[in-house]
Amino acid sequence: MTVYIPQVDPATADYIAVATTDELPNGARKLLEIDGKPIAVFNIAGAYYAVADVCSHDDGPVAEGDLVSDYEIECPRHGARFDVRTGKVLSFPAIVGIPAYPVKVEDDEVLIGLPPAD
Repeated sequence: MTVYIPQVDPATADYIAVATTDELPNGARKLLEIDGKPIAVFNIAGAYYAVADVCSHDDGPVAEGDLVSDYEIECPRHGARFDVRTGKVLSFPAIVGIPAYPVKVEDDEVLIGLPPAD
C-alpha cells in the first residue's frame, strides 16, 4: 500500500525567512517551530532542505538523528530512515513518509515554503 504525503507546491507556497546562510553553514541543521509544526532545515553541500521534524512511526524528533548518508536521516528512537530532500520513507519501522518543504535562498536569507493560507 502506498500512502501519499502531501507536499508543498513551490509555485504556490508562502515563503518565510528562517535563517541566514551564515547561521546555517554547510553541514548544519536548524530546528524550529512554525505555526506549531516542528521543522528541520539542513544545509548539505550548499543545498538547503526542510522536512517535518516528526517521525511518522512514533512522532519522535527525526532531526535529532544522524545523517547516515548524504541525504538520509535516521530517527534516533527506532531507526526509521527518511530522505531529507523529499521526506520519503526509506526503512522500517516507519511506513509513511514525512512532509518536505521547498527551500530557496534570496540574498542571504534561507526561506521555507509553507502551504498557502486559506
